[in-house]
Amino acid sequence: MNSIFIVAVLFLFFIVIFQIAKASEYVSVLKGENLAKKQNNKINAFLMLVFLVVGLFGVWYCNDLYYSKTLFVQGSASIQGEKVDSMLKLTLLVTGIVFIATQILLFWFSYRYQDSDNAKVYYFPHNTNLELLWTVVPAIVLTILVVIGLRNWFSFTSEAPKDALTVEVTGKQFGWIFRYPGKDNVLGKKYYKNIDNATNSVGLVWDDKSAQDDIVTEQTFYVVKNRPVKLIIGSRDVIHDVGLVHFRMKMDAVPGIPTTMWFTPKYTTKEMKEITKNPNFQYEISCDQMCGNGHYSMKGIIEVVSESEYQSWIDKQSPYYFAAFPDKNPGQTKLPVSDSSKSSTSSNITTNYNNHKI
Repeated sequence: MNSIFIVAVLFLFFIVIFQIAKASEYVSVLKGENLAKKQNNKINAFLMLVFLVVGLFGVWYCNDLYYSKTLFVQGSASIQGEKVDSMLKLTLLVTGIVFIATQILLFWFSYRYQDSDNAKVYYFPHNTNLELLWTVVPAIVLTILVVIGLRNWFSFTSEAPKDALTVEVTGKQFGWIFRYPGKDNVLGKKYYKNIDNATNSVGLVWDDKSAQDDIVTEQTFYVVKNRPVKLIIGSRDVIHDVGLVHFRMKMDAVPGIPTTMWFTPKYTTKEMKEITKNPNFQYEISCDQMCGNGHYSMKGIIEVVSESEYQSWIDKQSPYYFAAFPDKNPGQTKLPVSDSSKSSTSSNITTNYNNHKI
């Protein structure tokens, strides 16, 4: 109720100001101050030109000041992202030309057609050729930009090459979970009712043999230079968005509706540190969709490594299955137990296993 009252007061205030201004104008005319009005009009027309020059200079100055601080200078870190950069350059070129041209015409017209006793009114109600020009040309230009965008989109979301590394990316409040296929190179089945933050963060179906060798990590995502990587994207709770700003990629993470995209990294993390001359450089994965109070902290790290480095890393990882069933890990040292303890332990494992089955 208070907000409505404030809006009403502001509205009445503006009406009063407008009426006072109109009354002042009429009084000036009646007093013979029309000459002063014309002089003010000339000053305002001149200031329009000044504002045009200062404004365009401000645009150039801001671009010169901040362009070097953008990621655009570094270029895309993925092959597919190069197409996004090209599309952005074309869009900026077209819109930049239109912006500068329209602003010059806008302020020049304000100066050129200022109030004058010698000016004659010329009525120009209709011109078919001009209407076709400003309708057809923008429509064609925008259609070309849309077609380029759709072509790139279909390329990124199409089927990835056969040699692509497949990684599942799952968003949660407020972090990222990454799942890699094991030696069988197949991601196992999962079911949302199996999700358990302690032992099964993505809800894997333990009865599925393909799931028993899957590798699950959080917050750090490993990919290989010059090898395509296919992302299978989902969410555990609300809508998130996988943002890969250095690779010029992004895709929604929707609960229950897997989405996919793929790209090919061009530079390892080490190489990017040299390119950017920043020893602390890190590729980032961010959430580009407002997802709750902790949205600002939803950041992950992407490590782009060589093929040998990736194989060395993956060989050191233990299947996630052993986190849920450590007794089934063949590499784990088992302590001797009494017969009664064996019976009790076996019963507990069976119960725990059955609790994780669908």
